[in-house]
Amino acid sequence: MAIKRISGPLVVAEGLSSGIGEVVRLGKKRIIGEVIRIRGKEFFIEAYEDTSSLGVGEEVEETHFPLSVVLGPGMLGKIYDGLQRALDSMLSKEGIFIHGKEDYFPLDTNKKWDFYPLVKKGDKVREGQIIGKVREGNIDHFILVPLGFHGEVNSIKEGSFTVKDPICTIENKEVFLYQRWPIRKPRPYLSKLDIKSPLVTGQRVIDFLFPIGEGGKAAIPGPFGSGKTVLQHQLAKWASSDIVVYVGCGERGNEMADLLESFSNLVDSNGNPLLQRTVLIANTSNMPVAAREASIYVGITIAEYFRDLGYKVSVMADSTSRWAEALREISGRLEEMPGEEGYPSYLGSRLAEFYERAGKVKTLSGKEGSVTVIGAVSPPGGDLSDPVSQNTLRLVRCFWGLDAKLAYSRHYPAINWGISYSLYIDDLEEWFKKSVGNDYKFLREWILNTLNKSDEIQQIANLVGFNALPDQEKETLKIARLIKEGFLIQSAFDENDAYSSLKKQYIIVKAIKLLYDKEMDKILKGQKFDEIKDNDFVQTILKMKIMKDDEIEKEFEKLSYDLQRI
Repeated sequence: MAIKRISGPLVVAEGLSSGIGEVVRLGKKRIIGEVIRIRGKEFFIEAYEDTSSLGVGEEVEETHFPLSVVLGPGMLGKIYDGLQRALDSMLSKEGIFIHGKEDYFPLDTNKKWDFYPLVKKGDKVREGQIIGKVREGNIDHFILVPLGFHGEVNSIKEGSFTVKDPICTIENKEVFLYQRWPIRKPRPYLSKLDIKSPLVTGQRVIDFLFPIGEGGKAAIPGPFGSGKTVLQHQLAKWASSDIVVYVGCGERGNEMADLLESFSNLVDSNGNPLLQRTVLIANTSNMPVAAREASIYVGITIAEYFRDLGYKVSVMADSTSRWAEALREISGRLEEMPGEEGYPSYLGSRLAEFYERAGKVKTLSGKEGSVTVIGAVSPPGGDLSDPVSQNTLRLVRCFWGLDAKLAYSRHYPAINWGISYSLYIDDLEEWFKKSVGNDYKFLREWILNTLNKSDEIQQIANLVGFNALPDQEKETLKIARLIKEGFLIQSAFDENDAYSSLKKQYIIVKAIKLLYDKEMDKILKGQKFDEIKDNDFVQTILKMKIMKDDEIEKEFEKLSYDLQRI
């Protein structure tokens, strides 16, 4: 069991008995590795730390266990690396430079949790069933029967316990507050449910024009500087999820530091600290490249666990392009035949393995839970024809295409309405009718048609000049500008504008449509565009986005009354 050769993060060893996917420890520093290929007597191992300290002939220690995560109370508010090692624990033991030779248990083994049993001795239980709960932050953290356990409860305790204290015995098998699960194996559920409700994000361009279903899949592609990370930060802050798992995969370390700092100071729409509902996975650009590939699976597995507890979970992956680059590097070290642009030929299937773990399900305990996946894509030069973007678009049903021109013109979020789409509209139509308004779909289509028409008119105006346009087209351009400035653009620095409720969004659109109908009626009756004096109405609509919900209703009633009088 010795190392034969080393090529960057790829280590080849001989004399092992491990299977593919099992974890090994390499050399004196016990660097973590995973067996990814077996060819004859050679075992190809993907090392998750820097291999510069390894030498040929050093021993390989086998564990005969797959790469797994520890799931249990204490994960919320933590920041882990790509292998679920808590960075605060590593900092206290190793300092700012991580060596990774020690084994770190991901949960606090000293903290005691108050456990309340929900079954009693003699009860028959099945795998995935809830047997008790502890209180973690603002949620009930339910304790599940581990998969593979079923039968009669021999004993169950009540009181304060650490995660490593046994709290129950089922058929003479001990159950703890935590359990382990292989990261590459999806967690089971009873059935998949239809998506009927949206994930409300508070971002108007998303919620009203391109909504994503709860349990859906979305992609955010865009060039450098177009605001992918900032948008994902906003979604993580304001999305109507119980739990958020944010995976920083290959992005800059200062972005994760900013996220951690802002989440520590902000509260969600319920008034609770954002960090209390968030799990951060940090595998930044200066961390080992091979661990990027694992970090995505660590994040989605943690999300599935909270889904199994009956919660709505959002996964923010930033970015899958960096994850794909890690796949490409490992594939090159393995001397595999490259596919398009050097990516491995199995890129599409690996992306599918990740995105298809999203969904709304009925769990083994009978509860309903969901995992919504939102992945950022960073195509070189913003070219959406690259393999990562194209394979992602094949898998997702919601596409929020970012535009650098909009971003540079201070239009936030910089989502280009001309290329973006959502295939969840028909699934969510009934929900929007009941919760927003019967005319939601009509108003949405009117906004998109107006914006698209204004783009066509603007091209003509660039040639012949604005004054040469017919009055109706001038009105369309004016209203399109009002839609952009009064509805689409949001300020992350204004507490009333950073998050916009669906009711508020609906009222703003109704106000814009009301003004458009009134003025277009005047033009059709012969009044000139230049004669329309509506500056007060326009200013009122522009101010609506920074109003509170109770204020905007009164303002809309006043606006409607004033428009009817003129």
